[in-house]
Amino acid sequence: MSIRVGIVGISGFGGGEAMRLVASHPSFELVYAAGEGSAGSRLADRFPGVPAKLAGRVIEKWDPAALPKLDVLFASLPTGASAEALARVPRDVKIVDIGGDHRYVDGWTYGLADVWPEKIRDRTRIANPGCFPAATLPALAPLLANKLIEPGNIVIDAKTGISGAGRGGDSKFGYAESNENLVPYGLLKHTHMPEMASTIEKLTGGSSAGLVFTPHLIPMTRGILATIYCRGRATTEQCLDAARRFYEGRAFVRVTDKPPQTKWATGSNLAFVSYAADPARNLVIAMGVVDNLGKGAAGQAVQNANLICGLPETAGLDGGPVWP
Repeated sequence: MSIRVGIVGISGFGGGEAMRLVASHPSFELVYAAGEGSAGSRLADRFPGVPAKLAGRVIEKWDPAALPKLDVLFASLPTGASAEALARVPRDVKIVDIGGDHRYVDGWTYGLADVWPEKIRDRTRIANPGCFPAATLPALAPLLANKLIEPGNIVIDAKTGISGAGRGGDSKFGYAESNENLVPYGLLKHTHMPEMASTIEKLTGGSSAGLVFTPHLIPMTRGILATIYCRGRATTEQCLDAARRFYEGRAFVRVTDKPPQTKWATGSNLAFVSYAADPARNLVIAMGVVDNLGKGAAGQAVQNANLICGLPETAGLDGGPVWP
């Protein structure tokens, strides 16, 4: 079965990673590549290592009124750039929005694939989670669902590689500015806060009013590590057992006894979660690791596309991490 796929925003990091996964997917055929500043260039000009079958494809100027016949469209556009345009895509085209415009928006399903796969199957409009929620929420979900922690007392400290800033970037993300540097940003108002708060409330029925989230940029290319401080009386083994039961049979979440490392997930759609708890101090530490371009963007987008197309969830995503 050949499923006709398009990618808009293909020359960015997220779009390029989606292209890499689609190119080796057993059922997906890339028939449309679109962008803005890259329009008119060949894929090989932007990605010299692109598979030969795609090298000569010309990137078209993004125009939802001029789409070829598509089954699935991946949209990897900056937050604020996709809502109006995607509203003009025909309803018979399934969309996975990797950008931030449709998370918890009416008519769109929040695509937290490892936690709520049954909510995603057979839908046509999927809003991919942001990269930080992709690392944080799988670690929190088993604890919240089993009432092992308080939903209103959660502090998230997350570190991300520089590719999370996008391929365009600006001078503040250059080598000289980023190397040997650790930078907090987005304090108190990061764009991913609302979706994390909404998901915590959906999982518990309680309030997330005490949620605190601080992201940090670190000098590596890809990867996110979220260290999450919670209030709860559970033991470490109770947390690990809850996660193992919650993710039993799920292909992409690995529950580990030792703290996870970002290198474990590089180039993959895997999410690693682990826990450390001290009941006497009413403290639970949850940890989540993903590749911000994999599970944090294109990997989860392909997983969501598999779900909405009725394919095996692992199709095109079986490759292991890049190591070392």
